[in-house]
Amino acid sequence: MRKRSCGALEEEGGGIRWRVWAPRAERVELVLFDGSQRRVQPMLREEHGFFHAALPDVPEGQRYAYRLNNGPERPDPCSLWQPDGVHKPSAVVRPRRFTWTDRDWQGVPREDLVFYELHTGTFTPEGTFEAIIPRLPALRELGVTALELMPIAQFPGPRNWGYDGVHLYAAQNTYGGPYELQKLVDACHAAGLAIVLDVVYNHLGPEGNYLGEFGPYLTDRYRTSWGPAFNYDGPGSDAVRDFILDNVRMWIADFHFDGLRLDAVHAIFDSRPRHILREIKQAADEAGAGRYIHIIAESLRNDVCMVRAPERGGHGLDAEWNEDLHHALYACLIGERHGKYSDFTEIRSLARTLGQTFHLDGSIYSAYRGRHWGGPDEGLPGDRFVIGVQNHDHVGNRPRGDRLATLADPPKQRLAASLMLLAPYLPLLFMGEEYGEDNPFPFFCSFHNHNLIENVRQGRRRDYGFAPGVEMLDPQAEATFAAAKLSWSWPDGSSRAGLRRLYTDLLAARRRCPALRDFRHRTVHLLPDEQKPALLHLVRGAAGEFHAYFNLTDKAQPLPSTEREDRALLFYSESVRYHGRREPGMPWQEMWPYECVVLGPGEYAGLLST
Repeated sequence: MRKRSCGALEEEGGGIRWRVWAPRAERVELVLFDGSQRRVQPMLREEHGFFHAALPDVPEGQRYAYRLNNGPERPDPCSLWQPDGVHKPSAVVRPRRFTWTDRDWQGVPREDLVFYELHTGTFTPEGTFEAIIPRLPALRELGVTALELMPIAQFPGPRNWGYDGVHLYAAQNTYGGPYELQKLVDACHAAGLAIVLDVVYNHLGPEGNYLGEFGPYLTDRYRTSWGPAFNYDGPGSDAVRDFILDNVRMWIADFHFDGLRLDAVHAIFDSRPRHILREIKQAADEAGAGRYIHIIAESLRNDVCMVRAPERGGHGLDAEWNEDLHHALYACLIGERHGKYSDFTEIRSLARTLGQTFHLDGSIYSAYRGRHWGGPDEGLPGDRFVIGVQNHDHVGNRPRGDRLATLADPPKQRLAASLMLLAPYLPLLFMGEEYGEDNPFPFFCSFHNHNLIENVRQGRRRDYGFAPGVEMLDPQAEATFAAAKLSWSWPDGSSRAGLRRLYTDLLAARRRCPALRDFRHRTVHLLPDEQKPALLHLVRGAAGEFHAYFNLTDKAQPLPSTEREDRALLFYSESVRYHGRREPGMPWQEMWPYECVVLGPGEYAGLLST
């Protein structure tokens, strides 16, 4: 496997070789810090804009920086540790000296993935990598198989969602830094959990981004919603691609991550014959050395080019996000009609999403986008698509960061969870949703520049359609961040405890029930008919043996009598087990408002708790 080519690179005998790509500099100096003392060493120039210098016996944590053309001292673009923040010197780290205990870990197959998206800073009171470790048994008991960490690349200050990172190689210092991150990954594997890292390869944050002083890492030829895009196809792009691919290899090989979630790949622009996404997948697989490695794209295009095999013209990634289910569900249950939800106004949208993956599959005009949108799923199985009823964007891009628990009553929450977990796709849970967390998760940051802070405030109000009269939580305020901390509370006998039990039961059923492990065979019907639908009927399994019914109305609805006679009752979301009102043995000829009922063969009894 190719080794990392830039940064502070360990050599035999404990020495360090520094290497940096800085084609915009005529001269580069390495600055070493010893307290208030500085030692300056000229770096040797190589071809194509690279510079290097080497020293023996460099101590761990040695602070260093680069000086370009006698200018100010700048952190290393490939820094693995920024112990004092984005603007200060970098520090030497030797990640391969960590003692791993996961020698026999092979990872989790794609079809078994159940993602749990978490934000390190708000997941626990401490907000650190190490503080996550004691919570792993609870997640494993729940039925989660893969943690998905929101971005951890070093960002300005102690508070941020992570999508404003500017040091892609450095694990956030306030979370615990690189070694604490390695401890977390090792602990996940010991607990039988995979761990996936959310990475941002489409843009950099607005503060502490010095890459433009070194070379053409970014380009103005393309623009993202957050600023200049990475230069993947222009002059100098060979080194930029290596900068990203080395980062992929580092997370997989040196930090043992089981995969990467690629943020907003629709904002990654590359016109070269071999797309950077395909190269990311190849680099990750090579670095994984035979383990199950998963590269998952967040794509809003509804385009299976992301996961289509390279020999068929695709990028060959393992899975992509499918946002249509969330939008259709919120249109049905919450009554959302603004913005992107305007294309999802009825039960039929949800039926299309369950039956053919995308509602917007290229055959429907999108009023929101003013054009037809998306494409068909081309018959790909459901385990190539990730769905969720909540994630950081769905929650955080509301004015007050409202979670589903504050928008919907418990029956609707149980119905939404049932629909997601019984659907033929890979589920993603957003931290706390499994027990109905109602603390908000608004956008937050801790920038230092006052103009930037005000621009962020105004920009979020403009970009997310927050009306002037709508109170928006201040993203810069520490109280906004503090309010987002999880409560980690589901008292016995409470609705929260019941909801968590429902998640646990249905996740167990996904592991044990053959029909729920079949991602290809499914059909969807609307009852009583297509003209006036009230129930959504999902059939799963090669023999059509598993029948889930969802009442998406506020009125009781009858089940077809033939269904009641031929199949056993396996599950109902309004059971007292889940803090509903339906006692065992009560008549079930009709479904209650916002209830899910599952029928199937008698031999499936016990696979889903009732």
